[in-house]
Amino acid sequence: QIVSLVGFAAALYSAGYMEEELHDGEFSEKRLRWYYFLFHMFIFTMLSVCVTNNLGIMWVAIEATTLATTFLVGFYNKKPHHEAAWKYIIICTVGITLALFGVILTYHSAKGALGDIGYALNWSELLKEADRFEPHLIRLAFLFILVGYGTKAGLAPMHTWLPDAHSQAPSPISALFSGVLLNCSMYGIIRYHILASKCVGADYSGTLLMIFGFISILVSVPFIMVQKDFKRLLAFSSIEHIGIIALGLGFGGMYGIYGASLHAFNHAVVKSLLFFCAGNFFLKYKTREMDNIKGAIKIIPVTGVMFLIGIFAITGTPPFNIFLSEFLILADGFSSGKPLAIIFCSLVTIALVLIFVGFVYNMFKMIFGSAEPIPERGEGSKFTIVAMGFLLFFVLVVSIYVPPFLNKILQDIYNIVRNV
Repeated sequence: QIVSLVGFAAALYSAGYMEEELHDGEFSEKRLRWYYFLFHMFIFTMLSVCVTNNLGIMWVAIEATTLATTFLVGFYNKKPHHEAAWKYIIICTVGITLALFGVILTYHSAKGALGDIGYALNWSELLKEADRFEPHLIRLAFLFILVGYGTKAGLAPMHTWLPDAHSQAPSPISALFSGVLLNCSMYGIIRYHILASKCVGADYSGTLLMIFGFISILVSVPFIMVQKDFKRLLAFSSIEHIGIIALGLGFGGMYGIYGASLHAFNHAVVKSLLFFCAGNFFLKYKTREMDNIKGAIKIIPVTGVMFLIGIFAITGTPPFNIFLSEFLILADGFSSGKPLAIIFCSLVTIALVLIFVGFVYNMFKMIFGSAEPIPERGEGSKFTIVAMGFLLFFVLVVSIYVPPFLNKILQDIYNIVRNV
C-alpha cells in the first residue's frame, strides 16, 4: 500500500514539478522522458521487493532499486549531483554485497535442514523449518543482512549516502527515497528478523535492531540542529525515523511492533508531503538554503500551511499521527522491563525534544519571516497542490483514528512478526 500510495502521489506531483523545471530550462524534453522511464522502473523494483516470496529475488530487487535510482540522483547532470550519485551507488553496492553474504549463509543453513534446494530461499518454507537451522550461521547471516540492507535503509552508521542523495535528487524522487525505499529495505530486514527470532530467539536480532535504531536517532540530532539546507534537514530526519522504526521492532512487544508498522506508514506520508513542499519552495525561491527562504505563508500560502502542518506532524506533536506511533513505541520500551530498552527510551525522549526545537527554529523562519526581495506571489502547478492535498488527507485521517483497513494490516504484521 505504501509503494502504491506514495508512488501515485509522486507521479501526480511530477506532472507539475518536472513541467515547471522543464519550462525553466533545467533539462531537455528528451531527458524528461528518461526521467519518467526511470521513475516507473523505480516503482517496479520496489513493488518487486514487496511481492516476492523468494529471498534471493528480493535481494536482486533491492539491488535493482539502486541501479534505477542512481541515474535519478544524477538527473540534473551537474557536478554535485554526479558526486552524490557516485557516493550513493558505491556505498549502497558495498552494503548490498554484504547482504548477499547473509542470503548465502541463510541458503546454506536452509539447504542442510530442508534438503530440497528448490525451497532453500522460499521465505514461507524457511519460516516453517527455521527452528531446525544452524543457529551460529543464522546469527551471522542476520548481522550481514542488518548491515547490508541497513545501508539502504539509512540506518547509522551506514547512512552517509542518504543526505547527499536526498538533497540532489528531484523532489518527487526524494519523497520516494524517504517514504518508500527506506521502508522497502527495512522490510527485507524484518523478514530475516522473523527467521532469526524463530531460530535463535528474538533477543539476539531485537537487541541489534535496538542498538542500530538508537545510534541512528542519536546521529541525526546534531545535524538537524545545525542544518542550513532544508532537503538535507529532511534527509537527516529520515535517518531519525528509520531509527525509531528499528527501535520499535527491537523492543518486540505488541505496542512496539504495531507502533513501528504504523510509524512506517505515518513517516511515509508526512515526509513525502514535506519533500513536495520543499520542491515548491525551490521552484519559487530557487534555493535550498533556509536562510534565503522567508515568508512562505504569504508568498505560497497553500504550500506554507501544508508545510507548517507537516512540520508539527513530523516532530511528533500531538495530536498528529506520528505522535501516536512514537508514543506506542516508547510505551513498549518503558514497559518492557529491559534495562537497555528503558535507557534507550529515556535518551530518545530527550533527543526528540531537541529535534523538535531544531525543526521549529529552522522552519518557522522560512514560513513566517520577511522575504527580500519578495518573489512573485502565487502557487505553482495545480498538480503539485493536488498531490500534496492527497497526502495531507491521510496525515489528518490517521491523526484522528486508525482506519479499519489499516488497523487490520498492522495487526496482521504484528502476528507475522511474532510468528503467531
